[in-house]
Amino acid sequence: MSGALDVAIIDSGGANLASLRYALDRLGARSELSTDPEVIAAAPRVLLPGVGAAPDAMARLRTHGLDRLIPHLRAPVLGICLGMQLLFEHSAEGDTRCLGVVPGRIERLQPLDGLPVPHMGWNTLELRGADPLLSGIASGERVYFVHSYAASPGETTVAAVTYGRPLAAAVRHRNFHGVQFHPERSAATGARLLRNFLAL
Repeated sequence: MSGALDVAIIDSGGANLASLRYALDRLGARSELSTDPEVIAAAPRVLLPGVGAAPDAMARLRTHGLDRLIPHLRAPVLGICLGMQLLFEHSAEGDTRCLGVVPGRIERLQPLDGLPVPHMGWNTLELRGADPLLSGIASGERVYFVHSYAASPGETTVAAVTYGRPLAAAVRHRNFHGVQFHPERSAATGARLLRNFLAL
């Protein structure tokens, strides 16, 4: 693929990186997997994916100085799953101080109404206002979740999901966006969201 870089993907070491890159390839986007602060700082868009535990992910970001860089990025940033959680101030997982970009805390899900933890599988989005990331996506569309920690809905929440109680499914604060679900595993709705991100 030729041309300028469309998006830098922060190499978080997660198992979903290959499927995420494949999803971007299908949209014709040129992506680069990197932990290089110069590459990430210069990119027109940045993806922060994440699978695993918050303490390990933050340690990896600190090793490369990305914990200091990411909060100061001006380009559109999209955190996915754990990547979204890392944008918040604190995670109860390992009592971890996160990037502090999005106000709020990440708490462990509690089994409610017989629903198991982790929250795994397809669930329904509930939009809470217009947002460019969700253009062309409606309340009632289904996306794929795998997580044991989550944020409660707040002023930055642009879409919620109900799993025993309402949870933040998508957030936005300035140029920082986050989705708790996996767009690369969410069929046409996920592809639409990634296409919207590439248009930001």
